[in-house]
Amino acid sequence: MRKFIDIGANLTDAMYSGLYNGSRKHEPDLQHVLQRSWAAGLCKMIITGGNLEESKKAVELTDMDDRLYATVGCHPTRCTEFEGTETNPDDYLQKLKDTIGSKQDKVVAIGEFGLDYDRTQFCSKDTQKKYFEYQLKLTEYFKLPLFLHCRNAADDLYNILSKHNGLEGVVHSFDGTSDEAKRFIDLGYHIGLNGCSLKTEENLAVVKTLPVERILFETDCPWCEIRPTHTGYKYIQKENLEMPSVKKEKWKPDHMVKNRNEPCNIRHVLDIVSAVRNENPDELCEKVYQNTLNLFFKVK
Repeated sequence: MRKFIDIGANLTDAMYSGLYNGSRKHEPDLQHVLQRSWAAGLCKMIITGGNLEESKKAVELTDMDDRLYATVGCHPTRCTEFEGTETNPDDYLQKLKDTIGSKQDKVVAIGEFGLDYDRTQFCSKDTQKKYFEYQLKLTEYFKLPLFLHCRNAADDLYNILSKHNGLEGVVHSFDGTSDEAKRFIDLGYHIGLNGCSLKTEENLAVVKTLPVERILFETDCPWCEIRPTHTGYKYIQKENLEMPSVKKEKWKPDHMVKNRNEPCNIRHVLDIVSAVRNENPDELCEKVYQNTLNLFFKVK
């Protein structure tokens, strides 16, 4: 059976508690989501921490299963939290540090952090850059890879990373150009691919150019579902599209929820990437699995 590691699963999201836009539609079903994931070949999952509160919750969720791990950090669109009414930047960073230290065997990356210039209405570019660099101080205490966010900000992200030698990690949910990918790869970083990386012909052309030893897979669930309107969808194998799903209002424990992505759909990413690269899916899956182990799960 093929082995997968989802490097980006937002399992702290309220959708897995049955809440959608603050309204409860069904009972919490994360345990069912995990069962489907293990059955689909997931060997490990990394739960994404998007701010201090989510990072603490991500670390707590790792208690559910030995195969669950977490990241700890603050997403660029939420960096105003460093300057909240009840905290200051030093306190916030210390709490992130404490969260990592509370369960170092389960925290495998710093992040999700980086830059997002598509959503500056939530946080200005200057504030994002300031607290991205500020969070890099965590690498002085923990020799962990970086779980990086980049939206329409490749130049600034590259310029900041290039000032810090000896770091490694992944630019996750990559949707940039081949040249941008090459620049990150030349710095020593990996490229994370999910549904948002496979929407257009331009995206697929970039995927063809990536060195196989730098590719990682993720779902970014419950987001980044691969939909029929996406260019890559036609490459998904029929047997991987047969899992039953229902609308959230008609939830069933043994069904997926329509338009809510799950880690088990990482198989779709493999189908598309192997097809557009014209590579054997079993061999590609094993290579990506080993890439992921080498980055996040080195024997210490």
